[in-house]
Amino acid sequence: MGASLLRLHFHDCFVQGCDGSVLLDDTENFTGKKSALPNLNSLRGFDVIDDIKSQIEAVCPAVVSCADILIVAARDFVVALGGPSWIVKLGRRDSTTASLSAANSDLPSPFQDLTALITAFSNKGFTPQEMVALSGSHTIGEARCGTFRTRIYNETNIDSSFASTLEANCPFTGGDNTLSPLDFTSPIKFDNAYFKNLLSQKALLHSDQHLFNGGLGFADAMLKMSNLTPLTTPSSDAQIRLNCRKLN
Repeated sequence: MGASLLRLHFHDCFVQGCDGSVLLDDTENFTGKKSALPNLNSLRGFDVIDDIKSQIEAVCPAVVSCADILIVAARDFVVALGGPSWIVKLGRRDSTTASLSAANSDLPSPFQDLTALITAFSNKGFTPQEMVALSGSHTIGEARCGTFRTRIYNETNIDSSFASTLEANCPFTGGDNTLSPLDFTSPIKFDNAYFKNLLSQKALLHSDQHLFNGGLGFADAMLKMSNLTPLTTPSSDAQIRLNCRKLN
């Protein structure tokens, strides 16, 4: 669940800032981020945020935003898995809107090359080094077969024995939703094995294998991401949601 919450946090912040908008359910009159291609049937952890929110509302109603809960939960799960900690600034409010089109256009793709990745992160104010540091979050979590099939069957910058092992779990056709760990050496531990895998051409995703530089500064980069255009002032576009899935 730690990897899922970290990814949920990233997909919230990278599109219109850390405002909890990724948590909003679609309605008859509203289509949010959950239906975007990078998110559809792949984001998890909503129930965990719901549970935390419910417990907080019981003792401290209408004070703590869903945006703050998501950021703190992601940080604490990283720490629980052996990763670094960072100071989380609080006081965000929750957005009353969510952009489907921005989620489709802004989120980096696992099929992108280095130039496209640098551009995507640069558009959010991140340096290439910070981009690499954030990509180190792939030391935990899993990816669907459909996101790495082309890599293991067609690309040459991949260890052949590693590719053969993956083929057993990801056939040439079918099985698009079958999962494999992003870091096959220590999939539930937050460590630097992800970067070692890159050096030995054992990255699962095409986009990951394009990252060869050191992954320093993960905590600093996470702090920077958590501060992407936060909503801190009461307005018609910002509120403290009582239920993270819908507007008050």
